[in-house]
Amino acid sequence: MTPQLALLGENPRLRRALEPLALPRLSPEDDFRRKAILFAVAVDDFGADPAFYTLLRRLRAEPDALDGATVAMVVDGTGELYTKAAAQALTLAATMAGAYLPGRALVEATGSLYNHHIQAANWSLSWEETYFRRVRELAARLAEFTPPRFARPKVLMLHASEQRRSNTLALGRAVLERLAPHCDLREIALLNGAVHDCRGCGYHQCLHFAQNATCFYGGALSEEVFPAIRASDLLLFLCPNYNDALGANLVALINRMTGLVLKESMGEKYVAGVVASGYSGGDVVARQLLGAMCLNRGFMLPPRALLLETAHDPGDAMRAAGIEARLTQFAASLLQSVSLAGKTGWK
Repeated sequence: MTPQLALLGENPRLRRALEPLALPRLSPEDDFRRKAILFAVAVDDFGADPAFYTLLRRLRAEPDALDGATVAMVVDGTGELYTKAAAQALTLAATMAGAYLPGRALVEATGSLYNHHIQAANWSLSWEETYFRRVRELAARLAEFTPPRFARPKVLMLHASEQRRSNTLALGRAVLERLAPHCDLREIALLNGAVHDCRGCGYHQCLHFAQNATCFYGGALSEEVFPAIRASDLLLFLCPNYNDALGANLVALINRMTGLVLKESMGEKYVAGVVASGYSGGDVVARQLLGAMCLNRGFMLPPRALLLETAHDPGDAMRAAGIEARLTQFAASLLQSVSLAGKTGWK
């Protein structure tokens, strides 16, 4: 499908990056459904263009605005700040409005373009040439992207939650119960003491460990979790909100995945999440998960990839008004998006 360009602000470098693509234009008010859309966002020293925030409000207000669409984005900044924040906000809004996102659906350009210097050296190009090449490659991937479906999806649920008290774990297991007739399920708990955070090995050392299917620390991640990720079609992360951040063990897992993604692409696997906040801020945690796992690690996002709930006391989540319907809707949406069975209906 030929991508169409939705321009959200403009600057000279962004214009130069996009001109060779010669993509047909969409206005922010157009019908986005069932299209391949490249959103191009201009960010200055103070934040994204006002057109960007108008789009966010539209996507949040219209939960079917991107039904059947596939989305990728280019975010170009004049400074070193705010580009990634804009990308994460758009990613969350897009998936919740019904879009698929391919893995690594972002090309980001900071003002200096320093974030391209490693790849530029690998390609023997200037930083700007590297940025422009990445934009072209992203547009080509977007044009070719077809969301995969699986006859019986293999779902891996990952969490670091205490069994008796966790609202997040109760929600996750309720989702799995609904998926069980149509999916192969596995649950892995990342227990305290069993997960070390990334040591920060150099690239070549990390690659050496990856080629041997391990990591500097080895242990449960290398021996159990990484093989389970390789075997899965959909990762379901359970993310309690700890001080407006992902929990330490989940962050350690994401950090340690460098070797895994160096060895093989995660672009044929989906990621989704359940976020439970005691007070507020579920969207903050959701953006962290999507930024890390889709924009960085390269997993695909299905439409409506997140279930966001607020629950403080043990058991509150499963007692919340309307929770059974929301759980059923979330599970049905996942199945509809990633399973061949989803094409013919789900009960």
